Amino acid sequence: MAETALRKRKREPSGTEALFARLVQLPEGAERSRLRQELIAAWLPMAERISLRYRSSGESPADLRQVAALALVRAVDRFDPALGFAFESFAVPTINGELKRHVRDHVWSLHIPRRDQELRAAVRSARTRLEQQGGGARVTTAALAEETGLTEAEVRRGIDADGVHHTLSLDHPVDAAGELALADTLGRTDRALDLVIDRQSLRPLLHALPDREKSVLYWHFFGNLTQQQIGARLGVSQMQISRILSRTCAQLRRQLLTPV
Repeated sequence: MAETALRKRKREPSGTEALFARLVQLPEGAERSRLRQELIAAWLPMAERISLRYRSSGESPADLRQVAALALVRAVDRFDPALGFAFESFAVPTINGELKRHVRDHVWSLHIPRRDQELRAAVRSARTRLEQQGGGARVTTAALAEETGLTEAEVRRGIDADGVHHTLSLDHPVDAAGELALADTLGRTDRALDLVIDRQSLRPLLHALPDREKSVLYWHFFGNLTQQQIGARLGVSQMQISRILSRTCAQLRRQLLTPV
């Protein structure tokens, strides 16, 4: 442990250990703020190098550098030199952890289980290696399974997970001519379908009604006639038409709801 810490300290920017020793002893003020900024500036190149490991995640390099820089600031503020280990051994896991969380929470268009994310990473890495070895030749699922030590089903899960890393706009063209939008290929809810069963169930009940009730229903719901106009056609008052409508609709409703 001591030798490992010593090797890591040799790679640290000059004066890091001494700066941290002074930092923890200083009260809040201009001098402490200056030392803190000096430490952050000294380690910022390392944070930016770590952010480069995530450049294939789909996130912009600028955002990754910002996340890494903020993680470095937190590491500087939380590090305690009295623990006896090198700052690098504390800062690197802190920065990596923040970058992983950022990619997981902000880059994925759809949330998928962590296991599927791990499968995706393993499959992508294996595919890159095999394509380089084969000169860009198509890599089969079986070859990926052998390379990764996964089953073919797990490889397919990893491939499927790769597809949710980015989503397409509904206006995205899906044909060669660019005239057919993705939205035009998607199904839509047809609310009329919900009424099919009711209509089919209602049909025999309507046929069984007396002619006068049939006519009143037809003129009212499909002929757009007022109750007064229907009454004039049948030679009855508007009040009688209202009663016929109410009585007939209530009867049909009861029949529909009554179990056969």
